[in-house]
Amino acid sequence: MAPHALSWICVALLVVLASSSYVGARGARAPKTSNPTDGFTAVSLEESNFELQRPYNEASGSRYSFDGTVRKLWVLSSDKPHARQSHTSPRTEIRMEGYDYSSGVWQFEGYGYVPSGTSGVSIMQVFGGGETATTLMLHVYNGVLCYYDSQLVEDNIYDRWFKLNVVHDVEGSMLTVFIDGEEKLRVSGRGGDSHYFKFGVYAQNHDSSFMESRWKEIKILKKD
Repeated sequence: MAPHALSWICVALLVVLASSSYVGARGARAPKTSNPTDGFTAVSLEESNFELQRPYNEASGSRYSFDGTVRKLWVLSSDKPHARQSHTSPRTEIRMEGYDYSSGVWQFEGYGYVPSGTSGVSIMQVFGGGETATTLMLHVYNGVLCYYDSQLVEDNIYDRWFKLNVVHDVEGSMLTVFIDGEEKLRVSGRGGDSHYFKFGVYAQNHDSSFMESRWKEIKILKKD
């Protein structure tokens, strides 16, 4: 594959889907704009629930800032992994601590912002899967938000605040993603017996040299 080709995969997908009956059917369906948090209760979060993972040789302030409202996380493609023994790609992520789950219906809610130029990066994930490390990842490629690197979620994500809700029904093996209150994705789970939420920046294929995302009003909710 030519360099940066994967970065355009979701953009190309827009063209393919636009000429298919799938988009016609999807466009004909009335947007689901009901409140995705109906029937859920937010859990209590303290700052100790926000565990920072950053390149192991960098101080937290060199890759992360929090002004009491907005959490800004950034990483360089040349950075070290988050642990000396790790062979994973560079990341600066918040791992939501204290609310790992193996059953029930759980939800992540937050407002995200991705500045233009950030590409080839995961900005949010549901960790834990059967044969894979994760059961859901949301990637950004050139302003397009994707489910992993294949399926379109939102085609215009740069330079704006968007509200993200991710619902994980463990027993039902189903994940649903909402952007600004509208259902954008519904996919099957990937197994696994322990899960938790993460957000920030985690380099993927053909990552940009600098990656950043910003977050505010983070909540974790559980279905009543």
